[in-house]
Amino acid sequence: MGTREFFEGLESAADPARLAGVTQSYRFEIEGAGSWRVQVADGRLSVVEGSGEPADATIRASAAVFDRIVAREQNPATAYMTGKVKVDGDLRAVLKLKQLFG
Repeated sequence: MGTREFFEGLESAADPARLAGVTQSYRFEIEGAGSWRVQVADGRLSVVEGSGEPADATIRASAAVFDRIVAREQNPATAYMTGKVKVDGDLRAVLKLKQLFG
């Protein structure tokens, strides 16, 4: 699954039970693929491509690295620690991603 397909299917794949009680926003800037804003609001998730709205955390990676993370071939924490993934903003919000989508 590629980056675009991941974000296009994210709303329908999200488990509302895992999202309950969480309100966070994320911007994913994926080099070579585009940018998406993901908003989680107490059981609901929405994805907007190319939104310039601010987010709690911004995650930056190349399409190749992001695709490996989505395919579970790359550990996201290792990618972050080795500089393959950059994070700006609320790191605690980013740590919730595993809980939400893990």
